[in-house]
Amino acid sequence: MRMTIQDVINIITATVPEAPLEDILGATRDTIKVGDASQTVKGIVTTFLATSEVIEKAVELGANLVITHEPTFYEDKDETDWLEDDPVYQAKRRLIDENNVVIWRFHDYWHLHRPDGILTGVLQELGWDNQNEAEIRAHLNTRVESVEDYIGMARDFTRFNIQPISLLDLAEMFKEKLDIERVRMVGNPAMICSRIALLVGMAGGKFPIEMVGRDDIDVLVCGEINEWETSEYVRDALHFYQEKGLLILGHVNSEESGMKWCADWLRPLLPGMEITHVSAGDPFHFV
Repeated sequence: MRMTIQDVINIITATVPEAPLEDILGATRDTIKVGDASQTVKGIVTTFLATSEVIEKAVELGANLVITHEPTFYEDKDETDWLEDDPVYQAKRRLIDENNVVIWRFHDYWHLHRPDGILTGVLQELGWDNQNEAEIRAHLNTRVESVEDYIGMARDFTRFNIQPISLLDLAEMFKEKLDIERVRMVGNPAMICSRIALLVGMAGGKFPIEMVGRDDIDVLVCGEINEWETSEYVRDALHFYQEKGLLILGHVNSEESGMKWCADWLRPLLPGMEITHVSAGDPFHFV
């Protein structure tokens, strides 16, 4: 039976009890950013971010649906009016349009999946997926009825107890497990830690400071921060002889595993469909 790209999107969003999210959140990031969803789906690529290289790889694989977690056109709402005359945007649009590729963002629904789809993939890579079983059970039975509930859901599963390890060795473990070239660290490399707060993606504002400041948290591990916020709180804590640590993995490094798991999760939903994960890769080189 013929299946369209819109059929695929409908199957995916139907796995979240709160669908459609517009009814509770008023809006969602998870919309088609470009392309004709009425066409027959030929293959699917999942990725953290639909870079030009990822799109070219999708075309090479014969896929015409790219499912991306983050924006395609450089800002959260994927608004493009301001880019209409920009040659980089024009080249990327030509690449997409000439190959009849559809780009669909899978952010809000994936974080509302039971359990959080991004975090599940990351925990599997770390070998932490058996942690916090009680919280996972509670999460599975929680309904989201407001924006506040949604924000709260995104903060689930943040605290993990692990075997005592030095901050430096913890950083090395993340590098090895998530294949990261470099981890940024604030704190005493020799400090022994076992109580970890893990906030994948962007960790800005008061919440990460509140987390790392808790008596039952030694180290905050996150994707990225505003550099004048949490890092400065941890630096002041160290000045006043409080043992605290901060590890910054990079946004893509902290969430790509969740989109890798997305490909595995999709295969039973779409039997026989060619589904491939293509890593966006870390955009930064260190010199």
